Amino acid sequence: MKAIRQPLRAQALPVYEKLSDPILVTRAKDGDTLALEALLARHAPRVERLARHLLRDPEDARDAAQEALAKVCIRLPQFRGDAQFSTWLHRLVVNTCRDAAERRKSRVHEPLDDELSAGPAADPVREAGMSELRRELCDSLAGISPREAQVIVLKDAMGYSFEEIAEAAGMPVGTAKCHAHRGRARLRRKLEEQKLEDVA
Repeated sequence: MKAIRQPLRAQALPVYEKLSDPILVTRAKDGDTLALEALLARHAPRVERLARHLLRDPEDARDAAQEALAKVCIRLPQFRGDAQFSTWLHRLVVNTCRDAAERRKSRVHEPLDDELSAGPAADPVREAGMSELRRELCDSLAGISPREAQVIVLKDAMGYSFEEIAEAAGMPVGTAKCHAHRGRARLRRKLEEQKLEDVA
């Protein structure tokens, strides 16, 4: 009597999108390229948003975001897991943007299109007003200390908690709160001065 051969059951592949960051990091470190791709895809939108808030020029922001994601591929073996992966990545993005800003210090560009524009059908008057507001805000942020600007962007634009900001920026929570308070006060003064200049 012939033995009935059962077909080998294919081993189910993990659904990478559902795996947690620590598991993806471990698998990526072990050479699993799909895990690395899933990790980068998961965090790419936040990396791009953070780069856009830290750098004035959209082109520079896109380049810095891509550079930061490329650095993840190279530096992931150095990630020891002392902090959350998102915190480690955040620090890497901030440092990459700081380096990009220093490299392009001599270049000055007006911000072009971004997510606030709704394409050709957008209201041109509203777009012009938003563009002017962004320019004033960028100019005002450039006029306060880099630490204060960093904390304000992370807190008010990105929605980070003071605890997350403190961990990512390597400062005590109280210092982060102090930077936010002082920076906001300086920003208000600068924006008010700008309005007075525009009226005069």
